[in-house]
Amino acid sequence: MSKNSLPFENVSRRDLLKFGIGAGVVGPLALSSTSAQAINTNAHFVIVGAGAGGTSMASRLSRALNGARVTIIDARERHHYQPGWTLVASGVWNKNKTLSNTQDWLPNSVEWIRGRVAEYDPDNNRVLLETGEAVPYDYLIVACGLQLRYERIEGMDVDLIGQGKGVGSVYASIEHAEKTNNEINQWVASGGGTGLFNLPPTALKCAGAPLKMTFTTLSKLEGSGRRDNFNVEFMTPSGGLFGVPFYNDFVKQRFEDQGVKRNDFWTLKGIDADTKKATYLVKGERTGEASSGHYTTGGGNQQQEWEETKDFDFIHVVPPMTAPDSILNSPLVFADDEAFPTWMKVDRETLQNPDYPNVWGIGDVMGMPSNKTAASVKMQASVLEQNILAYLQDRPLPARHNGYTSCPLITGIGKAMLVEFGWGGELLPSFSFIDPKQESWTVWVMKERMLRPAYYAMLEGRV
Repeated sequence: MSKNSLPFENVSRRDLLKFGIGAGVVGPLALSSTSAQAINTNAHFVIVGAGAGGTSMASRLSRALNGARVTIIDARERHHYQPGWTLVASGVWNKNKTLSNTQDWLPNSVEWIRGRVAEYDPDNNRVLLETGEAVPYDYLIVACGLQLRYERIEGMDVDLIGQGKGVGSVYASIEHAEKTNNEINQWVASGGGTGLFNLPPTALKCAGAPLKMTFTTLSKLEGSGRRDNFNVEFMTPSGGLFGVPFYNDFVKQRFEDQGVKRNDFWTLKGIDADTKKATYLVKGERTGEASSGHYTTGGGNQQQEWEETKDFDFIHVVPPMTAPDSILNSPLVFADDEAFPTWMKVDRETLQNPDYPNVWGIGDVMGMPSNKTAASVKMQASVLEQNILAYLQDRPLPARHNGYTSCPLITGIGKAMLVEFGWGGELLPSFSFIDPKQESWTVWVMKERMLRPAYYAMLEGRV
């Protein structure tokens, strides 16, 4: 399937621009370098990862540089539109709407190495593949994404998803997202029981996805006409639901309105799929019996930890997440006593590694106080391109990332809120006709119909 013939849902680029979506996945317009004069260089750029960030940069650099060699390393033959996974796991989309071929998005001039990086050796300007092959570079862009640490949850195996044991997870793969929808539907059809929804104790990709899965499941429960027969609980390791205060308070109130019990400072430690029991590590001040679940947050010497076990009929597992082992074992990672241990070290505004100035990052792998979303990548790609081009010409780095990220927060099937913010949770709304503090069908349509073609435009480096 050619990238020029992908189904764009009968939405023209003019319509996208009119609606404001053509500017990127979501957000203010940031044009690529298509109209700028190409820079002459014989430098070799190596990009690790052919996801949203890596593919966007391959497209941008191939257009912005004349004479450069651009190599991208990734073993995956299929490209995944991951923002659509929650729609698949909610039964709104077929999984095929999220799939395309990696090759379709790579410019012809880009060399594609089908492999995986096992080791980063920035002192010698090279990466080592799992095969042992060394790939040298002049400039390195790390866009390898993150790893899902399901193994840190005792008894959890992604193979449990789809076995009819009530275990789901939207993150594992597109196939597992589809199986998660089946598990949810089976639970709803059973007529009652307990559903446990979770957040991990780490940073995570698309921090709104666990909330989206909760809200779309609530829509199904309410639509069944038997909502009162179902107990829905949401576990938070930190006590927070979302990083922006307004939306955090909104979700808390909505959970209360929809009868969702919130358990703060509960971290999923293990599951037993056969007996349908989940074990949690609970932190706080213990004010009742261990089985009562009645606890309040303590401070100082009052802080305690203990385990609680809960029965479930359905559980949505969100694993801890870190950078891949190849980054964790490299000089490119934040140290344990620095701001974002277990993530790649970059300057959060320039996206440059402070220790190795010819190394740059983009996407989920980076450690910074912002959401890990495709919308983040769209803004980062513009910053990264401008700064790399300036660096090649020995000029000061001109662009600064403001932390922009976006999340169409689905609050039910058919309605959503457009959440856009930057550093410190500052709201950064892009569209005058959308109230960022109100649910709307318009934002649902944006999520369900408009963002996929905009995402593909981003991959091509057009926005």
